[in-house]
Amino acid sequence: MASPNRALNPSVISGLLNSIEHLNGTNFPTWKEQILINLGVMDLDYALREKAPVPLSFDDENLAERTKIYEANKEKWERSNRLSIMIMKSTITLGIRGAIPDSECAKTYLASVEEQFKGSTKVYASTLIMKMLTTKYDGKSGVREHIMTMNDMAAKLKGMDMEISEGFLVHFIMTSLPMEYGPFKINYNTQKEKWTMSELTSMCVQEEERLKVERIDYAHLTSINLGKRKSQGDGKTKKKMNFSNIDASKLGNSGTKDIATEPKGPKCRFCKEDGHVMKECDGFKAWLLRVMNKFPKFQNNLFIFP
Repeated sequence: MASPNRALNPSVISGLLNSIEHLNGTNFPTWKEQILINLGVMDLDYALREKAPVPLSFDDENLAERTKIYEANKEKWERSNRLSIMIMKSTITLGIRGAIPDSECAKTYLASVEEQFKGSTKVYASTLIMKMLTTKYDGKSGVREHIMTMNDMAAKLKGMDMEISEGFLVHFIMTSLPMEYGPFKINYNTQKEKWTMSELTSMCVQEEERLKVERIDYAHLTSINLGKRKSQGDGKTKKKMNFSNIDASKLGNSGTKDIATEPKGPKCRFCKEDGHVMKECDGFKAWLLRVMNKFPKFQNNLFIFP
C-alpha cells in the first residue's frame, strides 16, 4: 500500500512547499509552524516525532517478526529524516543557512535552527504580548474574528512556553470589547459560572446581533422624527415667507418707504451732506487750513476721521 505522501499529486506537493515562508531572521516562529504543518500533511514528520529505530539483538525470541517491523520503521524514519532536512534547508536563506551547524538528524538540525533564534523568539513574544494588550475590538471586522485573533496570539505564546489560561483569556477578551458591550460585561461578571472560549464566542456573537438590531431600530426612528420636523419646518417657512396676499395699501407711507428706500452712500460728518466723507469735504478742508495756520505746533498731532 502506498504511503499518504506518495499518493499526493506532485503539483500539490509543489504548492505546499511554495507556501512555506523562507526563514529570514525575523520570522522563525512562523517558519517553524509552517514547516511542521507541511511535513505533517506530506507525512514526512515521522523523524521529528520518533527516535531513530534501534537495531535488534540476535537473542530476541521473536527476531524474525520484529525484524520486519524494524526494517519498515527504519525505512520510514530514514526517508522522513532525509526529506525533512532537505525541505528545511531549502526554505532557509543562504546567509542564515551557513551559520547553522549541519546535522544528519532532522530533529537535531531543527533544534540548532531554534537555538540561533532564541533572542528573536523573545522579541516576537514581547511583540505578541504588546499587541494583545493594545488590541481593541473596533466593531468592523466582526466580534468572532476579533476573538479568534486574540485566541491565535495566545496559542502562539503557548508555543513559546508562555501559556495563558482559558479563564484569563476570556476575561482579557471581555476587557477588549467597546463600551456598548457594558451591560453584557456586567451580566457576565455577576454570574458564578465561567465561560469557555466557545461559549464566549457564541455569547458575543449573539450580543453583536442584538446590538445591530438596536442600531437599525434607532436609525429608523431617528429618520422618522427628522422627516416630521422637516415637514413641519417647511410649512412654517412657507407660512412666514408667503407675501403674495399682502395688501400694499395697508403698509402705509412708512412701510413703502422702508421697503423702497435704498442707502444713499456715505455721509459727511462735518457738513452732514450725503455723497462724500469728511476728509473729502471742501468745507472741512478750508476749516482745517485755518486751524493749522492759527496753531502751527499742533500740526503733527492732528488725526483726521473719515
